[in-house]
Amino acid sequence: MKQTGRIALGGILGALALTFLLLTVFPFGTYALPAIAGAVFIPLVVEFGSKSGFLTYAAVSFVCAFIVPDMEARILFIGFFGYYPVLKALLERLGKRWLEWVIKLAVFNISMVLSYLLLIFVFSLDREEFVLFGVYLPYLFLAVGNGVFLLYDKALTNVVTMYIRILHPRIAKTFRLK
Repeated sequence: MKQTGRIALGGILGALALTFLLLTVFPFGTYALPAIAGAVFIPLVVEFGSKSGFLTYAAVSFVCAFIVPDMEARILFIGFFGYYPVLKALLERLGKRWLEWVIKLAVFNISMVLSYLLLIFVFSLDREEFVLFGVYLPYLFLAVGNGVFLLYDKALTNVVTMYIRILHPRIAKTFRLK
């Protein structure tokens, strides 16, 4: 029964993540909804480990690449927000807090720069869209993004804690995971 519970939970959470990504058809969700969609994988990581989280991320990313209407949201999910909650679980096992944060910040910054370059050079997004009053905004976005990333990481930690305390017993019972 454990294998069927794993497949069922992965399918449900993958569908939920895709639902959040499809809601990016509304402009307010370009940045927030990919972050929420990635957080949906937390139960998989808690219940079954990182491998299940990465496999579900890969499946959702593949489908996302074809059906999500907002290109920026698609790139942000595939390039960072989809795998970060799974990677976070692995990084927090390192034991050295300073090393964990150095790697987390490096992964975030590299992912954001590569996502931006992908949008500019592969998808031919006009650079003028990133200029406001003569200021080239990607530098500002990256600086502010680091602060928002720290808040996102803390929020994910709180979501994991809440999940383990409140939802874990119910999920385990419903999907017969024990």
